Amino acid sequence: MEPSIKYFVVSGGVASNQYVRTHLNQIAEKNGLQLVCPPPRLCTDNGVMIAWTGIEHFIAGRFDDPPAVDEPDDLQYDLRPRWPLGEEYSDGRCVARSMKTARVHPSLASMIQGSVH
Repeated sequence: MEPSIKYFVVSGGVASNQYVRTHLNQIAEKNGLQLVCPPPRLCTDNGVMIAWTGIEHFIAGRFDDPPAVDEPDDLQYDLRPRWPLGEEYSDGRCVARSMKTARVHPSLASMIQGSVH
């Protein structure tokens, strides 16, 4: 495994299974990684998992500033089709414009392709 990787993050139904989590932790330890999972009670609720991902991104400083006060309400959409937790993206954020809104973003996965170390 790449030496700069420190964490092995698992969530969702896989992380709620204690048997699977135990074996993944053994694999992580053998490879010098720390297994990071949300509490099992949170692993089966998609809304909570999305919020947890958002908190992790916020803590890591990966967020956009809120829209300007004078921006019309009908333009305050911030859609992100995919938001991987384990992959970082550079400061090359971009905004995809549509006829309906000025704040629809392309997939974050497409923004980081080629920039992952």
